[in-house]
Amino acid sequence: MNDYQLIVIGAGPGGYTAALRAAKLGLRTAVVENREAGGTCLNRGCVPTKTLLHSSEVYHNAKNGAAIGVHTEDIRADIQEIFAYKRHISQTLSSGVESLLKGAKVPLLHGTAQITAPHTVTVTDGEGAGTYTADNILVATGSVPARPPIPGLDLPGVMTSDELLEGADHLYRSIIIIGGGVIGVEFATFYAELGCDVTIIEGLDRLMPTLDRELGQNLGLILKKQNVHIYTNSMVQNVEQSADGLTVHFTTKDVANAVTGEAVLCAIGRRPYCDGLFAEGLQPEMRRRSIQVNERYETSIPGVYAIGDVSSVIQLAHVAAAQGTACVEMLAGVENHTDMNVVPSCIYCRPEIAVVGMTDADAKAAGIPVKVGKCVMGGNARTLIVDPGRSFMKIVAHAETGEILGAHLMCPNSTDMISQISEAMANHMTVSQLLLAMRPHPTFEEALTEALADLQAKLEK
Repeated sequence: MNDYQLIVIGAGPGGYTAALRAAKLGLRTAVVENREAGGTCLNRGCVPTKTLLHSSEVYHNAKNGAAIGVHTEDIRADIQEIFAYKRHISQTLSSGVESLLKGAKVPLLHGTAQITAPHTVTVTDGEGAGTYTADNILVATGSVPARPPIPGLDLPGVMTSDELLEGADHLYRSIIIIGGGVIGVEFATFYAELGCDVTIIEGLDRLMPTLDRELGQNLGLILKKQNVHIYTNSMVQNVEQSADGLTVHFTTKDVANAVTGEAVLCAIGRRPYCDGLFAEGLQPEMRRRSIQVNERYETSIPGVYAIGDVSSVIQLAHVAAAQGTACVEMLAGVENHTDMNVVPSCIYCRPEIAVVGMTDADAKAAGIPVKVGKCVMGGNARTLIVDPGRSFMKIVAHAETGEILGAHLMCPNSTDMISQISEAMANHMTVSQLLLAMRPHPTFEEALTEALADLQAKLEK
């Protein structure tokens, strides 16, 4: 008999969620992790960045409160204390994951795992190596920041998000961010709210280029009002040390340009991480840099499964957790009911962005007839009170059936509201069905009724 029925490699959201579900289903399970429990999300990603953004929001609101009668004097942001608070939150949540695993009687094996043979994992730590066997092995090793082959990215002061989140002894006077995606705009928001001079360089024609066009355009306008310098259609050529700091050379539509700052953040995305995971001669099939899996999360190696960033095109913590749950439920012969095709995404800029499903451009490319309903929230009471900048909601529905196909929200608390649209999509609900719900006043959510009403009117024409 093998030591375990399941060994999970990686204690991030995908890994620990899978392990806890497996234990609840009665599988003898162990987890291997060579860093802190909670993985990237709790320690170097989602949670730390949102903690920093909470601190910068409190500072920014207090500093700019005169218009609403709040006056502050000698206010300051202590960057070391801000990062200490970030570490406290991460450590608290990481300890909580360890407690959950302990309570579920799931051993947490500290060390670096390598799959040395089918059903066999070797775990190496500072004291040596131990070998464990399992009926099945689940790889949930996540991703790491990508570093493109741009000259100068190895200079001191040029960082990835992992390195930046380790903290600094002072607030940067200026920072240049390479990449205008989720990571880039969230850090731009953080540093801009603290008064840092921020520059974003993005290769495509707008910020957040994978989202609805209006979202990226609107965010760009809001950030520019906060004195963030934005260069789109711009390709970085190299980074060099100069007398005044770090100079990033780039071209904008073939015109040479350069900008100098105290620090540089490389935020062009993340790559799947499985370095050294498989012993020589035991390599799974790959899709680009990801582990190839089928609809049951099986790799090409019998008994080895993979979920989350290491195998998925969509690199989100909740996707990894859902896949981990689905995978172990299939192993245990239990039916999973989560709709893996409905994936919400959240960006914690100001105001927040939350999206799910298709844009009208996606639908057009797929040949699907759609109508779009929209509410610009200038007349919404809560929006007027908070004054977060231009906010809006867009809902996409099938032009013939009225079924909801997507939503694109840019307003305060949108990250907490998007789930009702996800739920509607998972249950194939229509615009008229969503309009049956009464939404309370005064809330940001009232704008959803207006967007739906606008959409219903267009569907009835």
